[in-house]
Amino acid sequence: MNNTIAVIRGDGIGPEIMDATLRVLDAMKLGLQYDFVEAGLAAYEKDGELLPQATLDAIAKHRIALKSPLTTPVGEGFSSINVLLRRKFDLYANVRPAISFPNTRSRFPENVDLITVRENTEGAYAGEGQQVSEDGATATLVQKVTRKGSERIVRYAFDLARRNGRKKVTVVHKANILKSTSGLFLKVAREVAAQYPDIACNELIVDNCCMQLVMKPEQFDVIVTTNLFGDIISDLCAGLVGGLGLAPGANIGADAAIFEAVHGSAPDIAGKGIANPCALLLGAAQMLDHLARTDEADRLRHAIRATLEARDRVTPDLGGSGTTATFADAIIERLG
Repeated sequence: MNNTIAVIRGDGIGPEIMDATLRVLDAMKLGLQYDFVEAGLAAYEKDGELLPQATLDAIAKHRIALKSPLTTPVGEGFSSINVLLRRKFDLYANVRPAISFPNTRSRFPENVDLITVRENTEGAYAGEGQQVSEDGATATLVQKVTRKGSERIVRYAFDLARRNGRKKVTVVHKANILKSTSGLFLKVAREVAAQYPDIACNELIVDNCCMQLVMKPEQFDVIVTTNLFGDIISDLCAGLVGGLGLAPGANIGADAAIFEAVHGSAPDIAGKGIANPCALLLGAAQMLDHLARTDEADRLRHAIRATLEARDRVTPDLGGSGTTATFADAIIERLG
């Protein structure tokens, strides 16, 4: 197993939460080695590139990266560094767990435990055929969904459910209206679901799914859907459990995987030492799962939960008066 990971410290609060996260990982004595590389504003200010080739080479070499939030400046050639990374490494599966934690702003402090699996490389966000008419009156976009893309993301969701002992996969679509694109996704999903008789499967139209999530989220286990719907649903699910400060994410492909906090770089609080590191720590736990170190991943999650239960030295967004560093200290003390 490769014990070296590429580390992108990020922009804004990124370096602060990354330092806290690595300190916790080091306290776990996992034998991990770090190859620090740059992207975003930090890279641009140093080398004039938002995503240097050396960073891409490191991710390709180690096949694992842990990434803090990045900032893409307006007017710098491509819409998102994150989207470029997903395309470059064909990170087709975006995996976003949403789990209730104590002492958060969640309206559901006990009964949310679900995972959204989002197709990450095609659909509306591929950006194909974008154009605006010369008179500025009409904008168009080609939305393409493929059998290959649909099959591999749905199969990933069912394999994840089976691997993690989850009982149900919900296929979310809009095939009643988008009969070609969403219709193909639903057709392929049904074919894949038939190959997993041990996993229950149901189907929900996306608008009904959103309503059901805010009314009765405990009915969900694993959700699988297309790119645009998955982007919306995964943030909705983060809102169910207290916000993006508790929302990790994984971008996984056949040859590489990038784990991250999904919130932004929060430049308004950068340098103040009050950023909540939980999302990145939970992303690191996903990384440990991916490295087949599930016991250590669970150990980390338990320490985070215990610290939130105690409300001990947590950051102001969680109702405490602690700092990023003291939050990490409290987690380290509870690693056991």
